[in-house]
Amino acid sequence: MSKALNSLVERVRAAREARTPLAIRGAGTKSFYGGAVKGETLDVRELSGISSYEPSELVLTARAGTPLADIEAALAERGQWLPFEPPHFPDPERPGLRGGTIGGAVAAGLSGPSRSSVGSLRDFVLGATLLNGQAEVLSFGGQVMKNVAGYDVSRVLPGSLGILGVICEVSLKVLPLPPASATLRFDCSEAEAIERLQAWGGQPLPIQASAWWQGALVVRLAGAMAAVQAAVHKMGGEGIDPVLAQRFWNGMRDQTDEFFAESRRALADGAALWRLGVPAGTEPLQLVGEQLIEWGGAQRWWVTREPAQRVRERASRAGGHATLYRAKDKAQQLGAGGSVFAPLTPALDRIHRELKKAFDPVGVFNPGRFYPGL
Repeated sequence: MSKALNSLVERVRAAREARTPLAIRGAGTKSFYGGAVKGETLDVRELSGISSYEPSELVLTARAGTPLADIEAALAERGQWLPFEPPHFPDPERPGLRGGTIGGAVAAGLSGPSRSSVGSLRDFVLGATLLNGQAEVLSFGGQVMKNVAGYDVSRVLPGSLGILGVICEVSLKVLPLPPASATLRFDCSEAEAIERLQAWGGQPLPIQASAWWQGALVVRLAGAMAAVQAAVHKMGGEGIDPVLAQRFWNGMRDQTDEFFAESRRALADGAALWRLGVPAGTEPLQLVGEQLIEWGGAQRWWVTREPAQRVRERASRAGGHATLYRAKDKAQQLGAGGSVFAPLTPALDRIHRELKKAFDPVGVFNPGRFYPGL
């Protein structure tokens, strides 16, 4: 056991005995996400570095505090990438620099523009090492997909926001970079964009990502050169310069694009940024505010002053859910007893509470970050 890991084990053991809550922290770039957390900071950045990387096996293992930028740089040298495109976010301690660690990325479970075509972050987690609330270091999964047996805990960790324990190390499947890509722009309304995306989705087109905002639909194609060229010819639209396109998609991934910049200004005036997951072909939701549509229509961002109940009713009616992503005062937006994430059914609530009890029986880690009482 390394000195850094041993130090964390001792901190957790002491916190368990004293019933003192701990707030797990990496780079701190996603501290806004989820509910408010109280507790002593447990900094995991000393757990840093790439443990192993096998380019021929498409597997990388890294400790939790490893910056995403370091991982992506190592992959780029071998023509590979993290296809789920985890957002980096600006580094709060070093403005202008990209932040985010691999542990924080897995804990948050957020995926970027290519989510609808390649899958979510969870789909690329092969294994993980976890420090639980009883100060035990546990390993789950492995470094190959077929190594999974029994209850696959490593797939439960993505999106758990640290309530089950400290992610110490994670093994991920990586992929080769696509040999060719192109970005196209189309002027169209929201309804037209949804209709086009649905029509294209039923065809053998190499669409990797999409985004619609303020009358413009932007689509990224990626794959074999011949497939991309054929799709460009078939779909039409206006081609975007590759340098400008890369800047745009990085802004979408890191949520620094113009829509997100404007949303932050609106938050200061009492608006909220909601993240809605709905079936891709869902018709316009008729909320009041600014909207950005991603993932072929399945992810819809709304900057709105609409009440939380109305936003959630619209999402639920469409067969989806809504998360209060950012707000100046989340508690005020939600009202007494409200949750940042969509309310759980009784069955799911029981599963969440049983998992929490199994891994963190005295409630040491990130209390309130996920759901009230968890």
